[in-house]
Amino acid sequence: MKVFIAGLPLEVDEAELTAVFGDFGPVKSLRIIKDRETKESKGFGFVEMVNEDEAKEAIRCMNGASYYGRRITVNIAEDKGPGFNGGGQKGGFRRN
Repeated sequence: MKVFIAGLPLEVDEAELTAVFGDFGPVKSLRIIKDRETKESKGFGFVEMVNEDEAKEAIRCMNGASYYGRRITVNIAEDKGPGFNGGGQKGGFRRN
């Protein structure tokens, strides 16, 4: 199950976040989203956990919790589908 995390403190790295979620169960993958130019965290990321029940327990326990003094949001990641973020038709005029 894929989990979305928002409000991450900028000093948190992937190894630390993997350990935090690992307390609930095995982590399949984890990614903190970073700015392309500065390589700094954008304050959100995704965790994919092996077991759905463990992922739901992590969400239940961590959503709204304080992490380094910041309130984080943790919930089920929405699947935006293939048309999200660059997919689908491009702009411009159409020739007949």
